[in-house]
Amino acid sequence: MKKKRRWRSVFRSEASTLRGKHPTSGVNSCQRKTHLRQNGFRVLPTPSPAELTFALKCVIIDVTVRAGELNSGIPSEAPATSQQGISRKLTVNTMALKTQNIALRPNADAEKAFRQHAGFRRFVYNYALSAFKEGLHAGEWRSGRTIRKGFNARKKAEFGWHTSLIARVASHAFDDFNTACQRWKRKASKFPKFKKKSGKQSFRIDNMRNSVQMDGKRILLPKIGWVRTFETLRFKGDIMRVVIKKRGHRWFASLLIETEDIAKPDLRGLPTVGVDVGINSLATLSDGRVFENPRPFSRLQRKLARLQRSLSRSEFLSANWHKKKAKVTRLHYRISCIREDAHHKASSAIVQGVSAIGIETLRVTNMMKNRRLAKALSDSALGGLLSKIETKAAVLGVEIVKADAFYASSKTCSVCGQKKEELTLSERDYQCESCGVVLDRDLNAARNLNNVAAGLTET
Repeated sequence: MKKKRRWRSVFRSEASTLRGKHPTSGVNSCQRKTHLRQNGFRVLPTPSPAELTFALKCVIIDVTVRAGELNSGIPSEAPATSQQGISRKLTVNTMALKTQNIALRPNADAEKAFRQHAGFRRFVYNYALSAFKEGLHAGEWRSGRTIRKGFNARKKAEFGWHTSLIARVASHAFDDFNTACQRWKRKASKFPKFKKKSGKQSFRIDNMRNSVQMDGKRILLPKIGWVRTFETLRFKGDIMRVVIKKRGHRWFASLLIETEDIAKPDLRGLPTVGVDVGINSLATLSDGRVFENPRPFSRLQRKLARLQRSLSRSEFLSANWHKKKAKVTRLHYRISCIREDAHHKASSAIVQGVSAIGIETLRVTNMMKNRRLAKALSDSALGGLLSKIETKAAVLGVEIVKADAFYASSKTCSVCGQKKEELTLSERDYQCESCGVVLDRDLNAARNLNNVAAGLTET
């Protein structure tokens, strides 16, 4: 009992301290947190305003007024009496987070500001990594908080150029570095590497005090100003944050929007479909639809090789070298755009008008070990297509049924269920030795996956 009284007294003193009734109520929040830790209390990190706003909007308020027995059939407008109970439920609309990538059309000043902020993030990340490696050599583990305090103590005197940039960019860089260190510590990834200027360029901006706004085909960014865009915002809601990144020769803004959750359509009575992905055709459906594989890398391989040869003959880091490198980067960007366009069109068409989708479980890493198929597999990017199908199906509420990794969808007859012992890749038609059916092997595999989605076959 003495121990309980002691903790109660400590809790009351701390509670009075937070209410301002304690003699030490004049101290700042950092000193209060230190005082709480010394007395054995755990102080959780303070959530950001954006996180608090999202949490409050997602809360469902359930107010139940009880007067006797509950009777849910009574309308909430009826007055409460002692003989009957009233159940009132006030529900706030659930919110959903949507992401939209918008291509930007920055002028020279805006593009310069983008490069400066991306360089600021890279500089802070490399500073943290350098300080962390120095600590490891000295035999100590320097946390991200310790490194950040050292940086904040030096930035005004040594890095005065940062005052014209967004301060939150440095904070996000420290968060990213801390995440990388934690992943390395639990052996989820390799040791962090220094960021290069020629690598990925990006930075994140939080929408604090409505500093990020969209008005038609332009976006307002803090300390940068209005920047023109190629399209408008598709979703209605509040912008939580925006990530500015460079891909190829273009700058993009990836916006996270908090909007009302869209009601999922009624899928009852809709058919199931099986999807067989491959190299010759990107996707073959059990209903007979076929989506062709554009193979952009194979189509533009000769042009890419010619540009790379021209780049290798130029003097390194000369003006002509930078021009030719920009051409190579632009062609790589075109190849990726052609591939993603085919993936998005196919995945959007597949998830429409179905209740369940049967797909394969591909082990792309193992498939890439085949040196004869590695180039064609990487050009098709089958894993990316399947991931897009799963993402879009989850939005519509369509069930995804994955067949086992060792399920022989191509060797099994979709009519009688007889399994062939051998089936080479050169055999494009499936001929069943039991029932005599002859059909395309991809269509046969898609029908088997459709049977898995419908629950007619177990894998």
